[in-house]
Amino acid sequence: MSEVRLDAEPRTEFGKGAARRTRKAGKIPAVLYGHGTDPTHVSLPALEFARAIREHGQNTVLTLRLGSDGSQLALTKTITTHPLKNYIEHVDLLLVRSGEKVVVDIPVVITGIPASNALVTQDASTLQVAAEALHIPEQFEVSVAEAAVGTQILARHVELPDGVQLHSDPDMLVVNVVASPTEQDMAGEVEAAEETLEAEPGETADTVQAQESGERAAAEQG
Repeated sequence: MSEVRLDAEPRTEFGKGAARRTRKAGKIPAVLYGHGTDPTHVSLPALEFARAIREHGQNTVLTLRLGSDGSQLALTKTITTHPLKNYIEHVDLLLVRSGEKVVVDIPVVITGIPASNALVTQDASTLQVAAEALHIPEQFEVSVAEAAVGTQILARHVELPDGVQLHSDPDMLVVNVVASPTEQDMAGEVEAAEETLEAEPGETADTVQAQESGERAAAEQG
């Protein structure tokens, strides 16, 4: 796992107005906590932090230079982004030490091509594990090369590096290999979709069919 160095400046102003001024200055309001210490309010350089997360992932260990207070190792725990403008509004950071284990979510990446009649579905995109703070895996790879229909890969089947312990449910389904839909299956789905579109708003294809049957019966009686 990559380590990134950033300058962190203490924050003495709080509240929405202070946060806006911090962001306007090209910085991100952040809180540093952990190890039984009082939370420390700091600001991080917005561009450098965003680049670190984009290039190395959220589990990147940050070396925060705190001026005369020296430096601290920190792991990003929560990133709050603006729901519309997509900029980072706030960051929560967890203090860590070299050799300390932390619980993190690691992405699961599928590799390989399954059997020709198989379709792969991914039921879990991450696994929660405990790992040494300075040796957090970037991702776990799960191969489905030539996997046959019916193959299921559970969390306990995923190979983990030495020193990494699984925290997710061992029986959690990660990857499921099912039969690819046939042309007949796809044609049936298209037909069902067309019937639904032809139905009046609020009506299903079954409702329309029932109405049509009733209309035919009434015509025959007449």
